[in-house]
Parts: sequence; structure tokens; C-alpha cells
Amino acid sequence: MNPRRGCVRCSAIICLISALAGCTRHEGAGGVAGSPSKQPVILVRGVGPDPDSLDPQKARGAEAQGIVRDLCEGLTTLDTHADAAPGVARSWSVSADGRTWTFNLRPEARWSDGDRVVAADFVAGLQRLVNPATASAYAQYIDVIANTNDIITGKKPPQSLGVAAPDDATVVVTLSSPALYLPALLSHPSTCPVHRPTLARFGDGLARPGVMVCDGAFVLKEWVQGSYILAVRNHFYWNDAATRLDGVKYLPIPDENAELARYRGGELQITAVVPRGQFDWIKANLADQLHVGPQLTTYYYGFNLRRAPFRDNLKLRRALSLVIDREMLVQRVLRVGELPADGWVPPGVNNYTSQSFDYHGEPMAARIAEAQRLYAEAGYSRARPLSFELRYNSGEVHTKVAVAIASMWKVALGVDVRLTQVEFKSLLQDIDRGDVEVFRSSWVGDYNDAYTFAQYLKSDFGVNLPHYKSAEYDALLARAAVEMDAAKRRALLEEAERVALRDHPLMPLYFYVNKHLVKPEVLGWYDNVMNVVYSKDLALRSP
Repeated sequence: MNPRRGCVRCSAIICLISALAGCTRHEGAGGVAGSPSKQPVILVRGVGPDPDSLDPQKARGAEAQGIVRDLCEGLTTLDTHADAAPGVARSWSVSADGRTWTFNLRPEARWSDGDRVVAADFVAGLQRLVNPATASAYAQYIDVIANTNDIITGKKPPQSLGVAAPDDATVVVTLSSPALYLPALLSHPSTCPVHRPTLARFGDGLARPGVMVCDGAFVLKEWVQGSYILAVRNHFYWNDAATRLDGVKYLPIPDENAELARYRGGELQITAVVPRGQFDWIKANLADQLHVGPQLTTYYYGFNLRRAPFRDNLKLRRALSLVIDREMLVQRVLRVGELPADGWVPPGVNNYTSQSFDYHGEPMAARIAEAQRLYAEAGYSRARPLSFELRYNSGEVHTKVAVAIASMWKVALGVDVRLTQVEFKSLLQDIDRGDVEVFRSSWVGDYNDAYTFAQYLKSDFGVNLPHYKSAEYDALLARAAVEMDAAKRRALLEEAERVALRDHPLMPLYFYVNKHLVKPEVLGWYDNVMNVVYSKDLALRSP
């Protein structure tokens, strides 16, 4: 980059940042974005818990990844229907055997410092993702790319990953087996490119405010833990002409009722969730602002399979799952359209039929009777009850669900459950250390294909939080990965789901629905099963 031109560019960005620094909410957002005669156009969005990281290769939570999608753009993105769409790659093609994909980059794609986004940046990002030194929980997410598993296990160097840059404008991805869902997979934030000079200088500190160089529509400006995150418009973004916001302010508000109060008070225009306890009031009073739709996400309780009492104790795990009345849970506790999860993969996944527990549909009385028999066979009784801790992250819904299910266990089996609420980051750390017995989590489909759910329980997958290990399950996934016939592949994945449900490494509780409140002045909002709405697609109407 020409140093002189770089100084001019930096000055322009600094001027915009200075104008935005004092903005905490949308005020008089009409007019042309960036016009000196108008207030900056700032969209304020709720994001739930504080993000764990904004590093594309390290971010784990859906909250973090939602923000990263605004800051970083991969080879592909998602359209309004959650289907793969061109991102930095304007087009792509695949070889006849389905194993070699060629992505053609936009010549106009730029980083926020003005540098051109080139193929080597994507190679660096993907190699960083699988590099054991990065310790990314999503390393195995791209296991379909050649040599991924050997790199993760240290058998091969990161440079052997099946991705190459024959020139600045071309990325070639070589797969270990065909994967027609690859364009959708590459829309995930973990596969975004990295700005190599920033990586070389700052290493794992590359995602800090004032340091992070972005190729998405916005640039990270400020992050005050527990308070807000501010991103400002990236005028070097290849499609900046279509951006209609000067910035986005994200408010981490883990408490649903607190978020609603701030929404009603005018502090934010989009909520991350909708509080269940006030859902009827919202439907009656804010119906025109309420958005509810299906989502590819499963809420579950996981067992720690690395230690007693649940390791090697299928009878006990099955007994606890049997007595959970999921229908009652969604109808009386959740009450905002969620579906009971009697299986792992949510309904609505392309070319797939969701599977169910073998006791799905049986009367609760029969299920409780079987659970009591298994509980006794596992060595427990009301006189000698099972006692364990259920750990979950802060939030009204998590507390309500925990109290309801603990009551079901107590009434049906006499189980003593200690409920422990911690912050989201602490929960992840506790799970990683194995310092849990039963824990609350959820899995958000990373793309619209059943494999994104099947892969989660693969024995060596980085975010297989229960640490489920099954040679039978892994073998079915391995066969599905190389199966070219769509019907046969589907059958293998469905069989794998049935194996996992038989083994009970976790207890699916319900399938999410998207639940947002969106102010009338927000233009361009859309709903989809991936719950991905890019801020670059939105605008604010003048008051």
C-alpha cells in the first residue's frame, strides 16, 4: 500500500470514529450516512451474554459469532433465506469428482486499512483455524478439507491443509471427500480470512479495538466488557455503497426482562430474545414489532462423560431423560412457540428427517415406571438418592427450565439436584476443565445440513462438550462423509442420530425459535432458520 495514500485513509477513518465515539443510541438518524450535517446513524442491537471473543477463529458463542459476521466476511455469506451467497468470492466452481473447489475473489475486496483482500489471507485464516497452537474449538469444523484431522492431531503441519492460493484472486480448496454443502460451510465466521500483517504483529491479540483490521462492513472501535461494543462503518468494504449505517452498537444484556425494559425505554432497536414471562403482553401490545420463526438450534443438558456418576452409566442417563416431560416444558414454562426436542437434529433441515428417542410418544406414566426401574438398577433409590449439580449460565429462561426439570427429577425419582448459576464465560471454562456434572448448553446449526449437528457428537470434534465417544457413531459419520448418493448419505446420518439418542450423551430439551423485537424504524429486517441478520442489510428510518 502507498504510505501517503494510507495516511489519508487513516485520517478519514479517525474522523469518522471521532464522530461516533460519543454516540450511545440512535438520535435523528435521517439523511445520508456520514453526512456532516446529520447525526451519525447508529443501530443498537441486543446480543445476550457478553461475547467470549471477537477473534473469528476463536469465537465460540452464537452471540460472538453474530458480531463477527458484521466485522468479517468469508468466501461466502448467507442470503436472507440462509442459503449460501457470494461473499469475498464472487463465484466458484467444483470439479467433476466433487473434491476440488475453486473460488474467484472480487478484485475490489479490501481490508479496513485499504489493503487488498487476497487469496493468501484465506489460506492463512484456514491454516490458523486448524493449527493446534490456536486451540480453536472450531478446528474440526472444516474436517472435510484435506489433512484437517492430521494437522489437528499434530501429524502434519498447518501448511499441508488442502487450501491453496495459486494467485491473489483464486482460492483452491481440496476436500478429503465430496461435500456439496461446502459453500454454506464457508459462510461461518471461523473460516474468515486474517489480515496477515496484524496477525504477525499482534498474534492472538489481533481482535482488540484499535488493532483489529476487518474485511466486513464494519470495524471494531470499542469494547467495554459488560457494557457495549461499538463497530463503525468500514468505507473500504467492497460493497460499502450499499451500507446505510454509520455504526452498530451491541449491548450485552443477559437478562431478558432487563433487555425488554431497555428496549421499551428506547435504548435499543433490536432485542436478542423475548422474555417468556411477558410474551402474552408483548403479543397484545407490541405485535407489530414481534418476530417469531423457526431456528436450527437445540437446547440441551449435557452429561460430563469423563467422570462419575454418568460415565459408563447409560441406565442412569436414560432414566433422567425419560422423566422429562418436554411437552409440558414448552407449553407451560417456555410458551413462545418452541418445539419439544425428542431428538437431536431440529426439524426443517434440508433433505433430512429428524429422529426421536425410542420412547417418544409413550405415556408419561410408562416412561416414569421404566425410569424408576433403571434408576434402581443403577444403584439409587429414594432412600439413597442420586445427588449432582446442574450448572447453567445466567438468564431467566435457563433458571425457569432448570427449576422445572429439577422438580420433574425430584418428583419421579427422588433425585437431589443443586442448581448453580454462573456467567456464560465461566460456564464454558468450567465445561472445558471438566468441572461440571450436568450442564446447560445449546447447539446452533452452522449451515443448513444435518452434518452440522451430527459432527457435534463426533468423538474428536472440538466442541463435543459431553465428550461422547462411540466407534459405531464415528464410523457412520465417516461413511456418510464419502457417500455421493444423497439418499444413502441421509440414511447414514439418520442412523447415526438414532445411535446417539440410544446412548444418551445429552438430553435434548427443546428446539429454539427466533424471537426478536424490532423497532418500526428499522428497515430491511428478515427472518431465517439460521437466525443470521447482517447489520449491513439494515437501515434506520428518520423519526
